[in-house]
Amino acid sequence: MWATGPQRGPTHPEFWRSPLRGPWLTAVFGVVLLIGVTVLFVTGLLSYAAYDPDLAAVNDQTPDKARLGFYLFPWPTSPYWLYRVTQGLHVTLGVVLVPVLLAKLWSVIPKLFAWPPVRSAAQAAERLSLLLLVGGAGFEFVTGILNVQLHYVFPGSFYTLHFYGAWVFIGAFVVHVSFRLKRAVRALRAGPRQPPPDSEEAAGLVSPRPAEPTITRRGALGMVGLGSLALLVVTAGQSVDGWLRRTALLAPHGQDPGSGPNGFQINKTAASVGIRATDIGPAWRLTVRGAGRRIDLTYARLLDMPQSQARLPIACVEGWSTSDQQWSGVRLTELAALVGLGAEHAPEVLVESVQRGGPFSSVVLSTGQLRDERSLLAVRVNGAVLSRDHGYPARVIVPGAPGVHNTKWVTRLTFREPS
Repeated sequence: MWATGPQRGPTHPEFWRSPLRGPWLTAVFGVVLLIGVTVLFVTGLLSYAAYDPDLAAVNDQTPDKARLGFYLFPWPTSPYWLYRVTQGLHVTLGVVLVPVLLAKLWSVIPKLFAWPPVRSAAQAAERLSLLLLVGGAGFEFVTGILNVQLHYVFPGSFYTLHFYGAWVFIGAFVVHVSFRLKRAVRALRAGPRQPPPDSEEAAGLVSPRPAEPTITRRGALGMVGLGSLALLVVTAGQSVDGWLRRTALLAPHGQDPGSGPNGFQINKTAASVGIRATDIGPAWRLTVRGAGRRIDLTYARLLDMPQSQARLPIACVEGWSTSDQQWSGVRLTELAALVGLGAEHAPEVLVESVQRGGPFSSVVLSTGQLRDERSLLAVRVNGAVLSRDHGYPARVIVPGAPGVHNTKWVTRLTFREPS
């Protein structure tokens, strides 16, 4: 037999005295999160499909490698702004929902301390889902925001942790919604008027001894909405062109690209990843391999090849993107042709950088990405030679691909049959 619990403390209903808590307020926050989290999950899956990371070093191209990769599909190169939109929405919405998430947790905190903690098998399943739900939400939002700020303090790959954490969270989320959706709908229909604290409709949220109100429930909703709006204003500009970029106070800072043709956002500087002058100096060579052949190109010979142009942005997993930049360089299909692979037969390509290790040192581009005529090994941007921080002497630029696929300081291209 469970004890009734102490008469004072968080397990006692009278400990929680806010007159605002109730089924209607909780239901409003819950419905907002139901819609928002669904969009976050879908755009997150799209981000994984676009990035398609291997859980080791080089991104994986086999959709059936992991059970949770069942939905993967070849990420398209058109429209070229697709990843910019989906990832910008994912990151911006995730930040905007923070006040709603915190308000929802505040609104149901008495339920987390309910005593006795378990009354039935169904309630035990629900409370276990709550543990995974609250823990999963905290993990996903905290790791996501840290990643947006380029603060890599994770015990492993952010992509791996965030991806599998999302599946744990969404599983608990689905269980929770299945238990609570009907009650939430009833609460919304009943309106903001509080039910008696001992009624079934009160759901253990209404205080039996409420304090005097200092704000209405609609006022509380307005405050949370203003908080989300403020976060929208200081976040959205990092993935939107125009004057909104000046309001993006939460965008990553501390890496001023300067002005001029190379004066646009960067993620990692050459110095920060250990690129030395000798790595990209006169001795630099581009090695092209495929079909049993190998060709080494000097920088001068690369410049002598036919140069093509593409106007494309860079969009990164952290949510920021550049405006469209004018890139010029050699089409990847023309580099494939150097080893006897025509455009119609060009396989996927492993791109490797002089960068030593890390998630940005190599990438596999799919056949579709390789064959797009806008996919370049770029040597110039906006009419100027690439700066060191933008990948001099050569970098990949691919339409619609995450920024991590636009490998900088390229030194080797290996054309190979898809895995």
